[in-house]
Amino acid sequence: MNEAVRLDDSDVPSWLRTAIRSGGPDADDTLATSRALRRAMSITGKPRRAAVLVLISGSAEPDENAPGGLPADADVLLTQRASTMRQHRGQIAFPGGAEDPGDDGPVGTALREAVEETGLDPAGVQPFALLPTLFVPPSKFDVTPVLGYWRAPSPVRVVDQGETERVVRVPLAELLDPAHRFMVRGSLGYQSPAFGVDGMLVWGLTGGILAGIIKSAGWERNWDRGDVRDLESSLAAVGMTL
Repeated sequence: MNEAVRLDDSDVPSWLRTAIRSGGPDADDTLATSRALRRAMSITGKPRRAAVLVLISGSAEPDENAPGGLPADADVLLTQRASTMRQHRGQIAFPGGAEDPGDDGPVGTALREAVEETGLDPAGVQPFALLPTLFVPPSKFDVTPVLGYWRAPSPVRVVDQGETERVVRVPLAELLDPAHRFMVRGSLGYQSPAFGVDGMLVWGLTGGILAGIIKSAGWERNWDRGDVRDLESSLAAVGMTL
């Protein structure tokens, strides 16, 4: 999938519908790199399919005084993967995972995984767009981000400590604070948008998706794109490792 696909967004707040007006994650160069890697790598057979749920809550009415109309109470649901996981251990991620037989496409996969990881009530979630599929080289997954509006937020928690160490609703105002935004550079020269919030480093695929949505939706505030930090040092500063 090369373009965002709209589902039923008729009742989604106007401030959130704009998140896909420019193609969502394609607005960020870091995620374009993901697609280039997918073309360049030699893979035996087809990549495995996966989906993540980018779940955003907030008041239905826009804040006319905020960029993009973003309401002050808007937040996004994030998880921290268990440090015992074989891949992406300890990283901050959206709820999600590999497609299972019987899943009803990416939406079904994203919702099922979100319930398994966070215990949320899917009845309060309105998926309204499929963002462009992105290739993740380490796990050889084609990942489809499912953008959802959390119309009726329910309690969330860590369901399985073997998979998830933390479940948190992060205010978008904190992610948008210029003091919390920078770039990180890995040892091979790879750069990623990053956010330092609530004792976490949000980077990689998750950071790129968030950066793309923020830019497309018009929520972005000016921040220092020349602030490029070493990835390993940035992870160590919040008690994380590669």
